Amino acid sequence: MSKEAVQSAQAAAPKAAQAPADAGDAGYSKDLKARHINMIAIGGAIGTGLLLGAGGRLHNAGPALALAYLVCGVFAFFVVRALGELVLYRPSSGSFVSYAREFLGEKGAYVAGWMYFLNWSTTGIADITAIALYTHYWSFFTSIPQWVLALIALAVVLAVNLISVKIFGEMEFWFAIIKVATIVGFMLISIFLLATHHKVGGHTPGLSVITDHGGIFPHGLMPVVLVMQGVIFAYAALELVGVAAGETAEPEKVVPRAVNSIMWRVGLFYVGSVVLLALLLPGSVYSADQSPFVTVLSKIGVPAAGDVMNLVVLTAAMSSLNSGLYSTGRILRSMAMAGSAPKFTARMSRTQVPYGGILLTCAVCVLGVGLNYLVPSQAFEIVLNVASLGIISTWVIIMICHMVFVRRARAGLVDRPHFQLKFSPVVEIVTIAFLLVCLGMMWNDPDVGRKTILLIPVIAVMLVAGWFGVRRRVSANTDKELSQLTK
Repeated sequence: MSKEAVQSAQAAAPKAAQAPADAGDAGYSKDLKARHINMIAIGGAIGTGLLLGAGGRLHNAGPALALAYLVCGVFAFFVVRALGELVLYRPSSGSFVSYAREFLGEKGAYVAGWMYFLNWSTTGIADITAIALYTHYWSFFTSIPQWVLALIALAVVLAVNLISVKIFGEMEFWFAIIKVATIVGFMLISIFLLATHHKVGGHTPGLSVITDHGGIFPHGLMPVVLVMQGVIFAYAALELVGVAAGETAEPEKVVPRAVNSIMWRVGLFYVGSVVLLALLLPGSVYSADQSPFVTVLSKIGVPAAGDVMNLVVLTAAMSSLNSGLYSTGRILRSMAMAGSAPKFTARMSRTQVPYGGILLTCAVCVLGVGLNYLVPSQAFEIVLNVASLGIISTWVIIMICHMVFVRRARAGLVDRPHFQLKFSPVVEIVTIAFLLVCLGMMWNDPDVGRKTILLIPVIAVMLVAGWFGVRRRVSANTDKELSQLTK
């Protein structure tokens, strides 16, 4: 429903009204169980940003990286908590796009949806590139071209997504189990090494590893500030909880539990792991080319540590690709029903899967296969920075939607659920400011970050041109909705 339609309804009914329905929510099954939603939340909180990316960030920022993960984790929690409140107000597979339509109007939903599509379609390219690179780790696959491996990975995950949402949920469940088991196993090994003072690469684990190598800020404060943008991207996919809630039978029970658990997972898995890594080896020993977990395990002589961790990181990339196809399929269907996405993306299969939107995302990922063919060494870096624009804009839109929602609730136009983000609008404003500062900090990276920021005007022009192309169809759909409401 458009912003104008909601305002008309508000004028007619001063009391809190029933949440408007979203046509894009019709036709879905409710096959996702509580364990699926909980593991989707965990899977969103643990990815290659920790399993692989923490190595390079530890090298640049030192032990203070733990503080960066904590700060970004708090703001990520605010975003998911705000989204969780909106979900309990009205569960929707269109998630924040559906809320943007209600609270910001069709233009807001259009921008939210296509920026999210930009995020996940480019992340999908990064994922299939990563999968191909990780697979090349084993000599058996080195003779196979990178683009072929990327295409195979895309085909496998596409097949899983097209079967049913239940299969998607099961796949994410086991992917998350693998990631959690790996982190917990590593943490137990690390605690044992600390307790026994077992040497790691010639260093005795403990606080002396930090104090003898420059302290918490070995390179000063600025490197810690600069890694924030990468840390934000490490938390991308937490918003999947909102999308998945539209396909669970009891969102009012499942979502609060999943959202509230995100905070301790961030503290345990991200902050806890980085603290342990900093206590075991100096930051200078870690590198961007190797998982920090492999670095530690190889230093203590664990056989096949590289093979095991490579398999886990490969699993994390597969999980990310799986989530991207799932979420964009639902988001694009919500947009198509409003007229702001191609009509075929509204199509549903007999198994209640929005295959049109999934195939569109997959088509963009196929372009990524071509990118792997043309520039295999640069493909990952090119798309990862573009994806960061998408995730930051998505989180900003979620917070703006929540601010408008709370404002309407205080005016008595809607009812807030019991599960709430407190201290509105201060929390939303501070979170938005933080995200925009992280975006601005990309300018300090002249090689990639600055070029990424220069893409913003290009993307803006494309969005404006696209809106002029769909606005008549969107207006026609809105008029149709209003005519049905007045019958």
